Amino acid sequence: MRTDEPAGPVDAAIRAAAHELSQATPKAPTEALPHLRAAQEHLTRAIDEAMAAAILETGSTIRTAGALAGLSENAVGPRLARTSLLAAYDAGRGRVTASGVERARYDLEQGRHRVADEATEEPRPLRFRARRPT
Repeated sequence: MRTDEPAGPVDAAIRAAAHELSQATPKAPTEALPHLRAAQEHLTRAIDEAMAAAILETGSTIRTAGALAGLSENAVGPRLARTSLLAAYDAGRGRVTASGVERARYDLEQGRHRVADEATEEPRPLRFRARRPT
């Protein structure tokens, strides 16, 4: 990677995680914990952004990207909705579905791929929703 190229979201998250890990010292566990937690959050963001890139750029499926990341297919949609590449394709449901991916791929081919607003840079935390019998 050239030094004058802007860092993508995966690269930025990996660099931030590496920085946090460099600040964590095993000899001071109570001081290390906040850095380890921050590193974990950055790695989660890197995984999410990498899944989105794999789906859009290499044609991977949601299921395949999730399997590569060690996630179930149902866990991938909400995580994709938090990414810079696919957040604009969640249709307000808080998850990206196969139809959203198809639309994003089409828009990318046509040169009109939508990007999430910069104002929503901070990802919303994922929420647990209990299943209710129907």
